[in-house]
Amino acid sequence: MPVDISLKRTPAYRVATLKWSGPWNERRTQSQFERVARWTHAQGARTGAWIFLEMGENRWQACVQVAGSVRGDGSVRVRSLPAEQVASVLFDPDQVSPRVVYHGLADWARWRKKEKEIRGTKGFREVYRANPWKDPRAWARTEVQLLLRK
Repeated sequence: MPVDISLKRTPAYRVATLKWSGPWNERRTQSQFERVARWTHAQGARTGAWIFLEMGENRWQACVQVAGSVRGDGSVRVRSLPAEQVASVLFDPDQVSPRVVYHGLADWARWRKKEKEIRGTKGFREVYRANPWKDPRAWARTEVQLLLRK
């Protein structure tokens, strides 16, 4: 699978979301996603993409795309992520280190900003088509997006 940066506009997503703070922890991230997934299943909502957002230093958000009329309750909220212009990389983390992808996107953005092609960036997000811990095909098609300010 070739790994390259592409510019695109993502669709708007309606998501069930759960926020938390603290140092990065793979097990906690997985448990938060599974908690949101259990909640969406209990609501009878159809699900789509799984989106992991970095909200700043040590602030995270697990989002699962939902369809239908569901309302948040408790710690799970339902919100819309607007359509965004992004720099995107689709890759398999078992073949290419995510660290290389993140650094490549950051360097790409730094040069685009220097050339005044973009004003800046808003942060990273990871998008999976399904549960990446249970579906190897979703894991093998990890998409990292860098949100752009044009």
